[in-house]
Amino acid sequence: MKIAGQVSVPAPRDRVFDALRDARFFASCVEGVRELVEVDPTRYTAVLETKVAYMAFRFNVAVELVRSEPPQLIEARIEGTPIGLVGRLTATSITTLTAQDQDTLIDYTIESTLTGKLGSIGQPVLRAKAKTMEKEFSNRIRAAFTQTASQV
Repeated sequence: MKIAGQVSVPAPRDRVFDALRDARFFASCVEGVRELVEVDPTRYTAVLETKVAYMAFRFNVAVELVRSEPPQLIEARIEGTPIGLVGRLTATSITTLTAQDQDTLIDYTIESTLTGKLGSIGQPVLRAKAKTMEKEFSNRIRAAFTQTASQV
């Protein structure tokens, strides 16, 4: 499944890049992230809790930053295992930042694969959940930078 989108935030590109590289900030923008642990500066683990259709899922997730080109590009690999189920989540995300006047455009693409019970739910249901999570992420990140901009 491929998800792509764009978010505009009212902040300079280098500040947005630094924020996105901050695992705690990034995790605060993703609904359902719990128990974030920094393994080292490029690897993190967490628990992701989400509900898809009528089922609740918890994943042990590992994130590795595989490429970082300040202040324009971040690429990450995500692997997750559902707790209590057989299956696996694998994903690659690429985030590109572009300066636009005083704002920054965040373009992102996520390629993901789900196996096991979650994968058997079907693409339409999973795509709808991904769109909901994407909208919430966009709202949270935009709000975080809008609050910061209004305090300056």
